[in-house]
Amino acid sequence: MGRYVARRLLQLIPVVLGTTFIIYVAVYALPGDPIQALAGPHQVVAPAVAHALRARYHLDQPLLVQYVYYLTGLLHADFGVDFNGTSVIQIIIASWPITVTLALTAWAFEIIFGLSLGTVAAIRRGELADHTVLAGTTLIMGIPYFVLAYVAQILIGVKLGWFPVSGIEDGWPKSYLLPGFILALISLPSIARLTRASVLENLRADYVDTAIAKGLSYRRVILKHVLRNSLIPVTSLLAIDLGYLLGGTVLIEGIFNLPGLGFQIFTGIQQHDGPVVVGVSTLLVLVFLFVNLVVDLGYGVLDPRIRHV
Repeated sequence: MGRYVARRLLQLIPVVLGTTFIIYVAVYALPGDPIQALAGPHQVVAPAVAHALRARYHLDQPLLVQYVYYLTGLLHADFGVDFNGTSVIQIIIASWPITVTLALTAWAFEIIFGLSLGTVAAIRRGELADHTVLAGTTLIMGIPYFVLAYVAQILIGVKLGWFPVSGIEDGWPKSYLLPGFILALISLPSIARLTRASVLENLRADYVDTAIAKGLSYRRVILKHVLRNSLIPVTSLLAIDLGYLLGGTVLIEGIFNLPGLGFQIFTGIQQHDGPVVVGVSTLLVLVFLFVNLVVDLGYGVLDPRIRHV
């Protein structure tokens, strides 16, 4: 196990370098002058001030040199300073709980509804429940989730008044249930369909007939044996999706006005605030890689037949 963990950690090094470099180049290669964007469209920055700011943020250096400076700071847990003089790590600390709460709420919806719908569809294969799940997931996959977000805001938030449509003033769960459910709809159909396929495959396995022949109830066979084996591929998808949820909240946080990490990326792009966009995106990449490492190690817990060598 120790050798496997060390090998996986070594494999993460080129991934981190590659992803952070792509993010850095993509952000700082965008057209526009971030110093001028900081002053506003109708203000003229004094040449001396512009020169000092570019030197302060290494914007007068070649792009590769700028990246080396950023990487050096990152090795010392320094995510940089935004163009307003605020530490990016302070912005992350203030915004992180909101994004994590939203992502975990959406993840809980995916687990509860995705596993339940997929299992029911598999057990009731060919029946009304199965056809309903397949048709419903197909319909959801065909509609952009930001459209669903606006429709949910109008129908559920404004007309019915069940949930707030903006901000986090009401706290959890009221402020997070509606955006969390819309965010969950991105991957919920895939999880339900994968669960259905995995459960169907295990229902045809020989150990199911053996367990039933030994006198175990059908319900116990499903819950104790079939679901446990079926969860292995689903867990992998859920873990990967948690990383996507943490990094994919930009539109949802913008639509529902939630001041999380996604909202910081959104406003950072608008204001050409590269340190914020790069710093927050780098953190999300690191979290995504860490979650996937934990899942790889957790396979052995779900299935003792899996051994890491």
